[in-house]
Amino acid sequence: MTTAITLKNINKLAIPALISGVAEPILSLTDTAIIGNVDYNAAEALAAVGIVGTFISMLVWVLGQTRSAISSIVSQHLGANQLDKVKNLPAQAIFIITSISILIIVTTLPFSSEIFKLYNASHLILDFSIDYYGIRVWGFPFTLFTIAIFGTFRGLQNTFYPMIIAIIGTVVNIVLDFAFVYGIEGLINPMHIKGAAWASVIAQIIMAICSAYYLLKKTDISLRITFPFNKEIRTFSIMILNLFVRTLALNATLYFATRFATSYGTEYIAAYTIAINLWFLGAFIIDGYASAGNILSGKLLGAKEYSKLVELSRLLIKCGIGVGFILTVVGLLTYNFVGPIFTKDQAVIDQFYNVFWIVLVMQPLCALAFIFDGMFKGMGKMKFLRNLLLLSTGLVFIPILFLLDSYDLKLYGVFIALTCWIIARGIPLIIKFRQLFLSLSQKT
Repeated sequence: MTTAITLKNINKLAIPALISGVAEPILSLTDTAIIGNVDYNAAEALAAVGIVGTFISMLVWVLGQTRSAISSIVSQHLGANQLDKVKNLPAQAIFIITSISILIIVTTLPFSSEIFKLYNASHLILDFSIDYYGIRVWGFPFTLFTIAIFGTFRGLQNTFYPMIIAIIGTVVNIVLDFAFVYGIEGLINPMHIKGAAWASVIAQIIMAICSAYYLLKKTDISLRITFPFNKEIRTFSIMILNLFVRTLALNATLYFATRFATSYGTEYIAAYTIAINLWFLGAFIIDGYASAGNILSGKLLGAKEYSKLVELSRLLIKCGIGVGFILTVVGLLTYNFVGPIFTKDQAVIDQFYNVFWIVLVMQPLCALAFIFDGMFKGMGKMKFLRNLLLLSTGLVFIPILFLLDSYDLKLYGVFIALTCWIIARGIPLIIKFRQLFLSLSQKT
């Protein structure tokens, strides 16, 4: 099975993946912008959205690794012409992961106050956080269901249908955000922060329904759960376990960043919420090309086309860094217009502009880290990814964050530590990839 490594073929996968990947940060940014412009307690509500968003992102990223594991297994079997051996795996994986998500809802809801106090939330911010989470968390199983189906499509080298589903979910969320938060005179009373939560949940349910429809209508993959478990479920479970530990390290980074930002005051956590969501947006745009690497690398590894794997890495580096620089330039050109989109609070805007330039400078560095991260996931090298993130979080991010905090750098310290963390993640991946595949590529 021959795979041509061209910019055209990469873009066929990357551009739809980019659009679908951007859906999640756009949902968060929509909540941020709309909540940040409400008529009362806007800064407190915005801070609550940021805190809850960080916690929910942790849950989604921990269990949402299903996508990478399914994609890796399916794509490698596709490359080896053995797809029939794993056709029942996605349904089994979805069953496992959604069952765990329901258990998490049951165990976290009664303790939501205690959870958000760990993020230094108090008083009105804590009340808003509890209200927002109490609604938003019910979309969690539907999000994981959708993510698992997206992973199946990726393994099949298809990013078009996930793009369509993501667009539908994003449009629904934006429309409902305006309707529920601000209200519609004579029809819907303004619901403030609860409205944003309900908008997200409904959008997530609709995306899950669309995902099931496209998978059943456009592929031979069934959602019917069959037993015994597929023999690849063991490989899947090991991948998930490694990615689970890796994601705990990832979320330890976000936890400490959010906790420190919250401790500096309301305007700081509000500004951090805007900046980190813009960083997520840039990350997910770059992740379109990382997704192409994820999808193609698994197939090429399964087909043992090592020379094309190296060729793919070189082309993706150029694409990713190019996109990163474009994001930086666009951000600089629109610099003065960004802050007021999300809030009218001048104290929040001032703190946001103190660190926005760091977010922009990070983008090309993020490109290298995310592209090779995607390729290693596609090849199933989850153990190395786990160890690398544990080291970059424990030995780079956390020590630098505490050091810079001791100099009272506040949000400067948070985002400088994040930049160092990204560098520590990216460079070892490049070195390891070259060690693994340069010599093999010369033999094929």
